[in-house]
Formats: sequence, structure tokens, C-alpha cells
Amino acid sequence: MYKKIVLDNGLRIIANKLPSRETVSLGIWISVGGRFEDEKFKGISHYLEHMLFKGSKKYTCQQIKETIEGKGGSLNGFTAEEFTCYLVKVLKENLNESLEILSDMVLFPVLEEEEIKKERTVIMEEIKMYHDLPQYYVLEILDSLLWADHPLGSTLTGTPESVSAIGRKELSSYRDRFYNAPNIVIALCGAFDLDSVVKSAKKIFTHNDARKNIIPLAAKEGSRVPALKGVSKPTEQSHLALGFRSYDRKDPRRHILDVLHVIMGANMSSRLFQEVREKRGLAYSIGTAIKRFKDAGAFTVHAGVDNKKVDECVKVVVEELENIKGGPTESELRRAKDFYLGQVIMALEDVSEHMLFMGEGIVTVDKVMTLKEKRKAIEAISASDVKSVAKDIFDLKKIHLSLISPDGEGKVLGLSKRFT
Repeated sequence: MYKKIVLDNGLRIIANKLPSRETVSLGIWISVGGRFEDEKFKGISHYLEHMLFKGSKKYTCQQIKETIEGKGGSLNGFTAEEFTCYLVKVLKENLNESLEILSDMVLFPVLEEEEIKKERTVIMEEIKMYHDLPQYYVLEILDSLLWADHPLGSTLTGTPESVSAIGRKELSSYRDRFYNAPNIVIALCGAFDLDSVVKSAKKIFTHNDARKNIIPLAAKEGSRVPALKGVSKPTEQSHLALGFRSYDRKDPRRHILDVLHVIMGANMSSRLFQEVREKRGLAYSIGTAIKRFKDAGAFTVHAGVDNKKVDECVKVVVEELENIKGGPTESELRRAKDFYLGQVIMALEDVSEHMLFMGEGIVTVDKVMTLKEKRKAIEAISASDVKSVAKDIFDLKKIHLSLISPDGEGKVLGLSKRFT
């Protein structure tokens, strides 16, 4: 299904050709993100991502947007902890032009001083926006507890102080340092001529730069004691997040963790949704999530809770985390496997989702797991496997918990007694 090509300069191309489609999704991935940044310039990966849309050597900001969107396409970019991606979804006949535009953005951004100044104001507002949204801010706080004094525990947008310190010199130097051929992946899914794409890539990415990505600061060992933090804000609803350190991208237990995630909080039939929302009406939103990095990971629970029911909600969540250590029922395990595989299959039907799946695989671990391999790994999971992972992950002595509510600090002080 997947075709991987490595150019002489180290640039990688991963492709999945679907000739029956009328569209193609293209992404240019860079092996750099938030965890590679110095504290002084925290947020520079995200800042640079914004600036690449402001104009390049061949295309103005307006031309970049109008050329793609004027022909029915979509254009976007995003920054994560370990990579940055610039992507389009276009009609198949517009692929070559789109590749030229994205590559010119990546290789030859203008980085005009006036645009940098304007975008700094935009990013400052973005930082304020996330702080004004407690359902997001509570997760930022949780990250700072999970990875204390480490880049993974800092926000991708940076701080007002760090963003203020970033100028053209810093952006240009950062781009030169990381945006080189061995750190670039081109991912495509949909209808295209692969030989034509490879030919274009060789012509465009002519630099023969052998520099490798700098290895980021290793993730420290997680806290051996509970870490809790409350923030008091006049909210109508309390926002709760708790988490545990878990497994990295290559850990063989990662598939078991995926199934555990489904069982605990990935859908409306999950244990937490049923117990917290359906049976007790303690929260409107309740769910779980998984984070994975090169050398670390986390399993998190998030909820929006009635201000008067925080204690009860935490009690129920903790009880469910303890209960799953007894293992799932066979029918529950079967439903979780079917849900997980069904979600994967449906996502891969979409060329954009499929491109993201491929690109992330290559840029992080240099491999794309096929559906057949994923199905085999999921089907091999037993109830005892889930039980073992739950016991390993859900150690209440190592819990991390953040809370935003009208009396967040006081409530956390009370909650801390539950875990000590």
C-alpha cells in the first residue's frame, strides 16, 4: 500500500496512491516541534509556522491562499511537540502547483520584519484565548505537572515573554537549523503520478544538506508522588484533568493502551461516560486521551463538572480507574477492539486523515504501520493484557491532577488528602 522513497539528500517521500479518487492530500512535515526549543524562545516552532504563510520568494501571502483556495483546495499548518506540518487538500490536477507553493514556503520564506511584528500580536491574542478557555487551559496546567521543568510541559504557543524575544534573526536561524532535507518528509495520499512527484521533489529540494536533527532533551522520570494544582477562576463549571505517565511511540504495549483508552473514555459506551455522566449526571463532558512522544507518554482524563460535584466526580473517576485493574469483560474487550479498528478504517477512507497518519509515522518513527499489522496487534490483545497495563499505569501515588474552578486552590487542597 505504501511506497517510501529516500532522495540522495536524505529527504523522505511516503506515498499511498488511490487512482479512483479525484483529490490528493499533500503534507510537508518537518522533524521539529515544541520540545526542541530553548526556554528563552519557547513558541518559536509555532511562530515560524505562522510566518511561512506570510509570503515566500515566489508567492505573496495573498497568492499562497488564493492559488490554493481559488481552485477549491484547503490549506493549513500545525505545530506539535515533535513535528510541524504544512498541508493541502486539492483536486488532483492542482497537485504540482500545490507542491511548488508549499515547498517555496518551507524553503524560502520572506520573514518580513513588519509581518513578524503583526503576527506577534496575533500569537499574543492566541495565548490569551487559550487562557480564557478553561477546558484548554486545564490541560496546559496538567502538562506542566506531567513534565515539570521540561519543554514537554510548556505550551506550544510560548509565553508573552518568550514570544516577545523572537525576531527575524531567531526565526531565520531556527529555520536554517532544522528545515533541512534529512528532517523533511513529503507525504501524499490520493490520486497522483508518483514519478512526477519524485521528479519535482528532486528539482525543488536541490540542497544536499547532511545535517541531522538535534536530539531533544530527554524526558525526565515522572513524579513518584502525587502532583496537584488548582487555579481559582470565576467559572460556571469546574474543569478537571488528571493524568499518568505512560508509554512512548515504540513501546509494544501502546496498542493495549489504545484499547484501554476506548474502554475507559473514548466513546459514549465507555466506563467513565456511563458512570460519570449517564448514571450520576456529574459532568457534561468526560473522556480520555493518549499522548505519545519519542521517549515518553501520558494517559489523561478530562471532564467539565458541576462546581458543587468536583469531589464526587474525582471519587467516581478514581473508582473506575481502580475497577479496570480487575480487567475488562470479554464482551467489553470485543466492543473496544471493534470500535478502535472501525474508527481507524473510517479515518483511512479520507485522503487527508490517511496522509496525516502516514506523515506522522514516517516523521516520528520512520515507519507506517499497515492496517493489516494494526489489526493483528489489536486482535492479539487479551483481557489480561489490559488488566496488566491498567495496573502499571494507574498508580494513584503518581497521579497528576489540575483543576480550574471558583475555588480551585481550595478544592485541590482537599483532594490532595485523597492521594496522600
